[in-house]
Amino acid sequence: MECELENLKIYYEIYGEGKPILMIHGFYPDHHLMKGCMEPIFKNKPAYKRIYFDLPGMGKTKGEKWIKNSDQILNITLQFINQIISKKRFLVVGESYGAYLARGIIYKKFDFIDGVCFICPLIIADESKRDVPEHTTLIQDPELISEIEPLETEDFENMAVVQSRKIWERYRDEVLPGLKVRDDKFLTRIWEEGYPFSFDVDKLPKKFKNPTLFLLGRQDQVVGYRDAWKIIENYQRATFAILDKAGHSLQIEQEEIFNSLVVEWLKRVEEYDLK
Repeated sequence: MECELENLKIYYEIYGEGKPILMIHGFYPDHHLMKGCMEPIFKNKPAYKRIYFDLPGMGKTKGEKWIKNSDQILNITLQFINQIISKKRFLVVGESYGAYLARGIIYKKFDFIDGVCFICPLIIADESKRDVPEHTTLIQDPELISEIEPLETEDFENMAVVQSRKIWERYRDEVLPGLKVRDDKFLTRIWEEGYPFSFDVDKLPKKFKNPTLFLLGRQDQVVGYRDAWKIIENYQRATFAILDKAGHSLQIEQEEIFNSLVVEWLKRVEEYDLK
């Protein structure tokens, strides 16, 4: 489906009915990333309206020339929320850059959000200022790597902490589709000219008291895990989990723990809603 904003069409998909939960993918992939890791969780929890969409320049949403920075991408996301969710209270799940935008949504729509889940969250937009570990591959599978197309091998090897056929197949089906269709020219311009917000997104009007989940990869060389602890006091009901054998594809490499912690977060949200 397409949501028509004033100067942009946003591609999105909706599954189920119930409490709205907005899923925001990271920089370069598309909605397949979030759909792949979140939909299995809702097989046994149908009372949620899951909203997946493609950010500008990614997936099926065009990167228009007038979009120049993350402030505008946040405003576009807020416009999308206003059309699709309207004035209802909702949940947000953000991965990497999507978690950066999620914090922007909290900043702008603080009183409408009943819970937030951050997956490998981008905390510091300036790459040179991040505290990240070196890339490490803990489990290698040379036979698998030899079977993959060279260009796909480079993407996978650069990201994978654990190499296995199951992890590769999920990476192929959930991450690569977005990487293959991304608008590199558009995204490079955003990255070089307007990737950080123009405001301090973590300077909230008050503490966020609703159920929160931070999921960090111990071997995540993209955004790391240490920087996230610096904002933990903003979230008074936060679970903070650093998972070993997990990089920037934590949701794939540690599937069982990921699923368990997200389900536990949803239970906390449901208990909060009953108050």
